[in-house]
Amino acid sequence: MSFLFFTGKRPAGQQKIAGQQKARREADEEEDMEKKEQLYEGKAKKVYSTDEQELLIVEYKDDATAFNGQKRGTIAGKGAINNRMSNLLMQLLEKEGVPTHFVRELNERQTLVKRVEIVPLEVIIRNIAAGSFAKRYGVSEGLIFDEPTIEFSYKNDELGDPLINSYHARALKLASAEEIERIKELAFAINEKLREIWAGCGVTLVDFKLEFGRLHDGSIVLADEISPDTCRLWDSASGEKLDKDRFRRDLGGVEDAYREVMKRLREHI
Repeated sequence: MSFLFFTGKRPAGQQKIAGQQKARREADEEEDMEKKEQLYEGKAKKVYSTDEQELLIVEYKDDATAFNGQKRGTIAGKGAINNRMSNLLMQLLEKEGVPTHFVRELNERQTLVKRVEIVPLEVIIRNIAAGSFAKRYGVSEGLIFDEPTIEFSYKNDELGDPLINSYHARALKLASAEEIERIKELAFAINEKLREIWAGCGVTLVDFKLEFGRLHDGSIVLADEISPDTCRLWDSASGEKLDKDRFRRDLGGVEDAYREVMKRLREHI
């Protein structure tokens, strides 16, 4: 009598078949969710309608901008990296109880998401002084805070996304008091989890920008993306910048930095 013991690995032939089946499923899913009308094009993404009213397709671009669009360029492969990184991180956050707009990844540049009404507030969490914060308050870049800070910007390109407080946001009817409190609660929870994830990758999360949206039932979820476009990421050992600051400050090696953080994240999770 012979016995077959499961070793945790499929034979090569089975692995090949499984891979082909997965590819067919992904192709079927992509075909099922064909993008329709383009609803929006921003600095880094395009958004399309689908056959489902409450589902949209987000397509990531390689375009790069800085300083409210005053500086423009291209970062080769950025769209694919940002798409995959955002999806991986949002799935990890979902497991920690953070609601997001993520549904599923369709291909290397496109993701199916829940339709949301974006709350016109950019939410910035800072763990270390850098960028505009250091310049605005005259402190050295790299100053570590005793606790994270939070700030809001009014999401309005024509006005230059000015800083705004919660009272202004309520006066302008951008969000209710309850929504603002929920956003703050989620933002700090996201920061705690992301710091843990990036620390495991040998990366320090300096600061980052979040956007939130309202589902059809009014509940608040994390939307937009989490990537080197929206996060300041420094190598924990050397302090080397591994994010869009390399583009902003003409440091060079932008594509290599994006690939490096993606590689580290994949290896960590």
